[in-house]
Amino acid sequence: MNKRLLSRRQFGARCAAYLSLPAVGGALAMQGSSQVLAAAGRASKMAPRTVRLPDGTTTSALGQGAWHLGQGRHPPAVEEEAIRLGISLGMTLIDTSGNYGDGRSEQFLGHALTGWRDRIFLVSKVEADEVSGDGIPRACEASLARLGTPYLDLYLLHSPVPSTQFPGVVANFEQLRAAGKIRAWGVSNFDVGQMEDLLRVPDGPRCVTNQVAYSLINRRIERDLLPWCRQHHMPVMAYSPLGGDHHLVVADRTLAQIGAEHKCSAAAVALAWVMRSGNIIAIPESGSPAHTRENAEAFSITLRPRDFQRLAEAFPGPSGAT
Repeated sequence: MNKRLLSRRQFGARCAAYLSLPAVGGALAMQGSSQVLAAAGRASKMAPRTVRLPDGTTTSALGQGAWHLGQGRHPPAVEEEAIRLGISLGMTLIDTSGNYGDGRSEQFLGHALTGWRDRIFLVSKVEADEVSGDGIPRACEASLARLGTPYLDLYLLHSPVPSTQFPGVVANFEQLRAAGKIRAWGVSNFDVGQMEDLLRVPDGPRCVTNQVAYSLINRRIERDLLPWCRQHHMPVMAYSPLGGDHHLVVADRTLAQIGAEHKCSAAAVALAWVMRSGNIIAIPESGSPAHTRENAEAFSITLRPRDFQRLAEAFPGPSGAT
């Protein structure tokens, strides 16, 4: 077969153009609730994988990122359908940040998740330039208002700050936790040295995760950070698990071949690979129901040793990785 496959970006662009037609877009919007109900029925045939956080909380190993949602990439009704469909299929961890679209991602989720709050594990973030003074509690209150929720399940420091600021950051997180504004906290984009410095701070060991980039084409953390997190029983949350906007892996021939053998999408294979250890949470973003379904297929497949060998050959890891 020599038919040319569309990339996810191309597919999404065509869907957005198609759904912009009033008659078609309106019709699909009306069908949204029935699609979610149908998806809930199909979800019973899957076996969602979970990850246990250090505080004892269990969450889905496959979540949904929201970096671009609510910012005009797709019709709002389509993005809402995609996010709700993902929840029905077991992708109940939702990741956003106060700085995604200057708050528009959180505002979108606040509307899209109305009535769904008790089914999700909601994650947001505070920026490094907001940690001084009372910046962290103010940022948290702003996120809570945009999301329309009284608490976050997890609140992350989006990027590292100087280690001298770690005590203040941790103290603010712990105050928010004691007040019931957040249930747990973590960090993002920390390296091993920063993680070690963090754990030396009083209450620093309460950190439950480090969110970092990780995918078949970005395996740098395998050299040191991933083994360190494994040693400290700290799950990693992988953003851009399909490679990110400009480096999507779903068009790769090896992934397509393995997906065909498992009767699933190439995206599902890539995500199953990321989640393979049982200690990594993958948070791919999807703005369309079609891509959400592709991602959710990762729940229902088990990669074989020969699959891992082929993927290792197609996507070599860093030297010195364990």
